[in-house]
Amino acid sequence: MNTSILLSHPRNSKLRIKQGTGWIPVMLLLMGLVLAGCNKDVSRNGNQAAAAVAEGPMQGEETAVLTHAPEVPPPITRNHPTKVKVQLEIKEVEKELAPGVRYMFWTFGGSVPGMFIRVREGDFVEFHLSNHPDNKMPHNIDLHAVTGPGGGAAASVTAPGHTSVFSFTARNPGLFVYHCATAPVGMHIANGMYGMILVQPKEGLPKVDKEYYVMQSEFYTHGKNREEGLQAFDMEKAIKEDADYVVFNGSMGALSDDKALTAKVGETVRLFVGNGGPGLISSFHIIGEVFDKVHSWGGAKVDQEQVQTVLIPSGGAAIVDFGVEYPATYILVDHSIFRAFNKGALAMLKVSGAADSTVYSGKQRDEVYLPEGAAIQTIPNGVAAKAPTVLSRAEMMDRGARTFNQICAACHQPTGQGIPMAFPPLAKSDFLMADKNRAIDILLNGKSGAIVVNGASFNGVMPQLNLDDASIASVLTYVRNSFGNSGDPVSIKEVKARRH
Repeated sequence: MNTSILLSHPRNSKLRIKQGTGWIPVMLLLMGLVLAGCNKDVSRNGNQAAAAVAEGPMQGEETAVLTHAPEVPPPITRNHPTKVKVQLEIKEVEKELAPGVRYMFWTFGGSVPGMFIRVREGDFVEFHLSNHPDNKMPHNIDLHAVTGPGGGAAASVTAPGHTSVFSFTARNPGLFVYHCATAPVGMHIANGMYGMILVQPKEGLPKVDKEYYVMQSEFYTHGKNREEGLQAFDMEKAIKEDADYVVFNGSMGALSDDKALTAKVGETVRLFVGNGGPGLISSFHIIGEVFDKVHSWGGAKVDQEQVQTVLIPSGGAAIVDFGVEYPATYILVDHSIFRAFNKGALAMLKVSGAADSTVYSGKQRDEVYLPEGAAIQTIPNGVAAKAPTVLSRAEMMDRGARTFNQICAACHQPTGQGIPMAFPPLAKSDFLMADKNRAIDILLNGKSGAIVVNGASFNGVMPQLNLDDASIASVLTYVRNSFGNSGDPVSIKEVKARRH
């Protein structure tokens, strides 16, 4: 029977070998193809083995230098792997989250983010994780650089007053996040338990003038943003990913003013940027700068150049290099921009030196911009209308109806019936009609917390609406005399008195 064996050639041609030729030549041919393929496409493990042979055996032992953010340990200059001892202590500490706002942080090393760890590709790492005796919780560590169960988490569950030791080989170069993985994992991360480890490629990274460590994360507190006092973690907000604070390096202002990053004109800067999460993706951007080289996802190789904004997932990282050519204060932000200017994801890089007007001129002149022709010289209604001080009842009902339909109806519904368990009814409302001054205060200042309306409980937030006195008086007059309600009007004078 004249059967044949088909072999796929690398160029997609086919070799046909007749069965009668014998198996020894066939096997020799197969081995030749495999070896040839290996020469062209060595596996990751093969590369590492070859590198280890080329470098020679592991030599010596050292203790890792760890640094608090934004500092970075110095580059590793040795040309061989070694045994590295890492000693990291977990501390639960109360510190400032924002001016006047305190928080009980759970930390790797006493600060947020945790200590920066730098080792070299091929190093054998002996990791010592200590949980301070004064701590209340057990903790562990999951290093994304570790190949093994839980990234080390399975071997490092540590009770207060104890130290766990485990080891691993730093096989994969790149910038990696580490974090606590003790249940509930999200709560431990949200309280500040994350940091970064750099496995420096064996060939090193290109030399730069400055290296800094920047890590974004978010916090979920019982109190609203900037509410003073000691704030506790809020699990319900965290599950909804409704962060009160989104910050760099653990707190609002951690890298601002006298704590800003610094550089000089002509220097090159490298940022090791991480995102501890626990939930949000970072759109990392420096206003007024462009990243010359980017290691996306924290990988070992440059894969992008001249980049404006780098996307960093929760639990991910990036390395960005750039030169600074002009003196200024550059603003680092999460370009999901409300996080920057309203929740705290803002930092500064202050660059000093001589200005070069060919790089940037500054404002050279200020001209009138009239794209539709010189005949347009004024803008109608440029002066705001003066708020009325007295309105008739009919005028108030008309104005109140407009305000209600524009602002209130979406929540309380067009007929005032509200939404069960969400928005209280205004129709035939005992709560609304019982206290006129309380109603005025709610529209002036907003309200949060539990209330009972017509026998039903509601626990939500009524935002401050920033309405003028006439609009508040009118809309209250309207709802107090609509939807089955009947009451006396609310005057502008009464609103003004409550405002002041």
